[in-house]
Amino acid sequence: MHDVIISGGGPTGMMLAAELRLHGVDVLVLERDAEPSPAVRSLGLHPRSIEILDQRGILDRFSAEGTQYPGATGHFAGIVPQRPAPLDTAHDYILGLPQPVTDRLLTERAVELGAELRRGSGLVGLEQDDDGVAVELDDGERLRARWLIGCDGGRSTVRKILGIGFPGEPAQTEWILGEIKLTLPSDEVAAIADEVRKTHRGFGIGPVSDGFFRAVAPADAPADERLATPTIEEFRVRLERFAGTDFGAHSPRWLSRFTDATRLAERYRVGRVLIAGDAAHVHPPLGGQGLNLGIQDAFNLGWKLAAELAGWAPADLLDTYATERRPVADDVLTLTRAQSVLLSPDPGPQAVRRLFSELMRFDDVARFLGERIASTGIRYDVGGPGAAVDSGSDEGSLLGRRLHDLPLADGGRLFILLHEGRGLLLDQTGTHNVTGWADRVDRIATTTPELAAPAVLLRPDGHVVWLADGREPLEPALQRWFGEPTRSGEAVRRPARG
Repeated sequence: MHDVIISGGGPTGMMLAAELRLHGVDVLVLERDAEPSPAVRSLGLHPRSIEILDQRGILDRFSAEGTQYPGATGHFAGIVPQRPAPLDTAHDYILGLPQPVTDRLLTERAVELGAELRRGSGLVGLEQDDDGVAVELDDGERLRARWLIGCDGGRSTVRKILGIGFPGEPAQTEWILGEIKLTLPSDEVAAIADEVRKTHRGFGIGPVSDGFFRAVAPADAPADERLATPTIEEFRVRLERFAGTDFGAHSPRWLSRFTDATRLAERYRVGRVLIAGDAAHVHPPLGGQGLNLGIQDAFNLGWKLAAELAGWAPADLLDTYATERRPVADDVLTLTRAQSVLLSPDPGPQAVRRLFSELMRFDDVARFLGERIASTGIRYDVGGPGAAVDSGSDEGSLLGRRLHDLPLADGGRLFILLHEGRGLLLDQTGTHNVTGWADRVDRIATTTPELAAPAVLLRPDGHVVWLADGREPLEPALQRWFGEPTRSGEAVRRPARG
């Protein structure tokens, strides 16, 4: 029996596998595709995802293969503010990185930590009981695990078998996206594209690498979802319709379809089975949040599921995955719906777009929208006195928020202390301790000029769950998030629940 089987070896699944392996969990990843997809459906990583990679000590791998684009606030419906407002992060940029590279680097990380990846194996059935989940593969093999996680995309087999509702809006528009070669000269391509985008912002074409161009063109209506990968002939027709030319398109490197379907799963968990990433939410790719949202789902879920398997998780810890992440996904759906309206060529939406462009001249507006896109403004309800306070200068507003990277007096920095995925007590007074929780929580007594609170307790994902403000002692927060303390040198553990 495996500890965890993950259905789906995309960025969400591989990020989750790496997080689980960091805690010694036995993980098997099942991926239906025999080979990695060459499709570049995502072009980069946002500040919060970049922070996550930094918190685990692997950002240098991604930075070495990507390009930094400063100003993460300029990605709301393509409206670039005159003066991008800086965000509360040491990584205020978009890291341009084609999705196949992101997928490869996350896979390498998970495998080197000990995750098993089985390609060409798709899940077709599952049954669960109080002790685990039985999984049936497309070749008839049956496997068993204590937990199953569906990271198998918007058409998730796991979600459908579980009968989880997936309400929302069906697709109204479809696009074909791909990388192709052109016979038309580059300067003519650029001139035509600029003209088309004055009225059709859903159209785009531009050079990428090796003589290829990345192009995207909408359709009048969505195709039958059962249709196979689009053909170059179909793409030429789309290009001709919008641009008056097919640019001499030929030799596609890859082609793919996507739509503006917007849906959110009613539940994220049924018994011993959970869903994450696109299996839990789908939306148009506006703002580039889909891949980032899935990585952040995995980062939230990983340590909580590991704690459940280890037996020290508090009774409701695993359920906080859904209560924290589902509202975040709902917010992203709101953002993509709004951006879809602003991209419409109709007069009304274009009037609203002009108004938004003027509003984004104000720093507070640009920062507000930038934080929503970058996911740096997320705040979870972590309970405890002061948790409902949300005034920017009040220390209570730190509760539930992720703490940005801080320089420490000893010459180090905060994120280095989070590489192992453990909790952390940052104590500037030297008067607090984690006795009884040292197997799950690290303590460092040092100071930083960028933190007003005398001490803070961080979860493994870097979110603040306690601060020394005199309103609550440390021990209840340790119990709430890290379970019962050890006794006589042994951790107090309980059987993992279903």
